[in-house]
Amino acid sequence: MILDLRNIYKDYQQEKLVVPVLKDVSLQVEEGEYVAIMGPSGSGKTTLMNIIGCLDRPTSGTFQLAGEDILKYKDREMSNVRLKSIGFVFQSFHLLPRQSALDNVALPLSYAGIKKKERRERATRALERVGLGDRVTFKPTQLSGGQKQRVAIARAMVNNPKILLADEPTGALDQKSGRQIMELFEKLNEEGVTIVMITHDKAIADHAKRVVHIIDGEITEAGGKEGQDE
Repeated sequence: MILDLRNIYKDYQQEKLVVPVLKDVSLQVEEGEYVAIMGPSGSGKTTLMNIIGCLDRPTSGTFQLAGEDILKYKDREMSNVRLKSIGFVFQSFHLLPRQSALDNVALPLSYAGIKKKERRERATRALERVGLGDRVTFKPTQLSGGQKQRVAIARAMVNNPKILLADEPTGALDQKSGRQIMELFEKLNEEGVTIVMITHDKAIADHAKRVVHIIDGEITEAGGKEGQDE
């Protein structure tokens, strides 16, 4: 089991009011799975993603990542987990505009203290893996939206994380580019990468091997794609 969340609650305080966002959420993901967490705006899916990504802590519940009790970790240790164990892919790419594709991809390796020569070698391999071996010197302004997202995916994968966590990964892309990114995710999953994808779009969620629905902070159903078409 790579991801094990049990009885997760998350409340936010608004002045004197306690606002429940996640209510008794339990989710297990096996190594090598490709899971979509699907829900409308305001369903709690982003809050759940932030907890899975070690960007936030639940109010209560348990969370194990690859057998480690994440909630015992201090903030600095959580930061280390994010760096080494989780690759993030965001809707808006979050690339540094003045840096080349290679330098953008190498950034997490720099934070991890990897020497420059190895950083460049690993970043180059990561770009080749996503089909951008001929774009290493290009800056984001010279790349299409789909290519920018490929750079972001290469950056997410360069540290060989335990989980690739994608938040609305096709949200800023045209239909063709979005389809290509989904094909890339399927290829990475076939290579053994565990993927957890957040989306509100059923057509995107259907690319995953398992779809979990979240509504009003509660997991309402989980299963294979076969059960999603009623």
